[in-house]
Amino acid sequence: MKKIIVNDMMQEGYSYVLAAPAGKKFAPEFKPELTPKEMLMLGVFGGKYMTDCGKEFTRDWFGTAKLCHEKHDPKLNLFGVNASNPLSVWRKKGWLHPDDPRGWFQWYCRYFMGRRHEDDERQIKRWKAIRRHIVQIEKNCLPGDLDCRKRQRQAVLHWAYDSRNI
Repeated sequence: MKKIIVNDMMQEGYSYVLAAPAGKKFAPEFKPELTPKEMLMLGVFGGKYMTDCGKEFTRDWFGTAKLCHEKHDPKLNLFGVNASNPLSVWRKKGWLHPDDPRGWFQWYCRYFMGRRHEDDERQIKRWKAIRRHIVQIEKNCLPGDLDCRKRQRQAVLHWAYDSRNI
C-alpha cells in the first residue's frame, strides 16, 4: 500500500493510504462512466478546479486537461456553460467532508486512485442521486442533440456521467 501526502494550500500535510489499485475495486453500485482524466480532458468546473492540487494525482491526467489557473471559465467546459455552484455554497450546505474540502470530484479522484474512506458510502449515494438528471435529459432531448439541456448535461458530467451517449 502506498501513502499519499498532500501538500497544497487547502490541506497541507493531509495523508491517506491507497488501499486499492487505481481505477479498480470500486463498490459494486458505483459505476462512473468517465475517469477523472477523461472529465478533465472534456472540460469540467470551468477549468479551475484542479489547478492547485495537481501534484497529488498522476501527471497523465493533466496532459490534455482543460485548465485555467486564473479563474473559472465556463468556455472551457464541454458544453460551454456554467453548471457549478461556488465552493462557498457547498460549504454552507454541509456537503463537504473535511478530508475532501473541494467536494465530490476531489473525493472521486482520490477514490479512483485507490483511497477508501469513511465518506465513500455517502458520496456514492450522492452520485447515484444524480441519475435523476440523466432521466430528464432522456425524456426531454432527442438522441444526439447535445444542444438540448446543456447546463444539465454539464452538471451530470461533473458527476462522471457521459450524456453524449443519450
